[in-house]
Amino acid sequence: MIQPGDLNHCRNAIRHGSLSFHAASKLLPAKVRDPALALYAFCRLADDEVDEGEYQTGAVLRLQERLDAAYAGRPKNAPEDRAFAAIVEDFEMPRALPEALLEGLAWDAAEHRYETLSGVRDYSARVAAAVGAMMCVLMRVRDPDALARACDLGVAMQLTNIARDVGEDARMGRIYLPLDWLAEARVDPVNFVREPLPTDAVRRMVKRLLAEADRLYRRSEAGINVLPMQARTGIWAARLIYAGIGRQVRRHGYDSISMRARTSGPQKLGWLMQSGLRCAGSVLMPQSAVVYARPLDEVAFLVDAASRARQDPGRSASVLQVLAELKARESGIGTDRPMA
Repeated sequence: MIQPGDLNHCRNAIRHGSLSFHAASKLLPAKVRDPALALYAFCRLADDEVDEGEYQTGAVLRLQERLDAAYAGRPKNAPEDRAFAAIVEDFEMPRALPEALLEGLAWDAAEHRYETLSGVRDYSARVAAAVGAMMCVLMRVRDPDALARACDLGVAMQLTNIARDVGEDARMGRIYLPLDWLAEARVDPVNFVREPLPTDAVRRMVKRLLAEADRLYRRSEAGINVLPMQARTGIWAARLIYAGIGRQVRRHGYDSISMRARTSGPQKLGWLMQSGLRCAGSVLMPQSAVVYARPLDEVAFLVDAASRARQDPGRSASVLQVLAELKARESGIGTDRPMA
């Protein structure tokens, strides 16, 4: 079990670091909310170290060591790590799920860019859908159809984040929009990161990305309605709050370069209330056939891993490859920017 002091630390980290997740988590039952806050605190800390640190490669390699230690039952002496190790033991968390997150963060450290929308979904599967699959494990849900819809929701949330942060990412030298979209619009990536501008072409790409997110938000709803009843309201809240960020981007004319979409406290409160109504309505509605839709190709490996109640024994070949790539870059070998 997670120790009370470690859990309180994780609660405080999320309260100050992720207002949207903290708001949605209040609607989860305690048996799900507490491990979810601990899980999210561990994932958020890992993401922040890679995203904000000056030495991204080192942060990824340290995360690899932290995962190894947690799965060996000897976590790093830090609240997030001790809490995560408790989750691994209590819920039989398949190792492939946090290692997918590790791989996505490694792609960030290696400055990957993505040629197609499928590549962006590959990335989103790792840094967001993997967390959705882990949330299902915390709910004791291992049904493949429910897992596929949870992954839909995770990918939709990440696409929303990318759409919101186009300008912020570009100013940091990062591009998450599909490169073939930029080529079609005759937007040169080098010039774009040098001087990102909210041109009509860029706004159309943001609009297109949010349309894909909306499609996946709609697909995810069928999965929310087959989760344990006590957990549905919290997941509905997360779905509505993150989709609300996309609506703010639309209100700004799809300009996510000269301004950053934000949601207010009253808006979040409204979505929390709406989530309760959606949950109550799900009791009366027949189960949608959409729940049986095939998972996205890019998340199928997550669905397969999460549906099996055992820990995977070793690191996948793709994770080993990207870690080797980072170590080579650190040594100054093969420093060309890779493309995923």
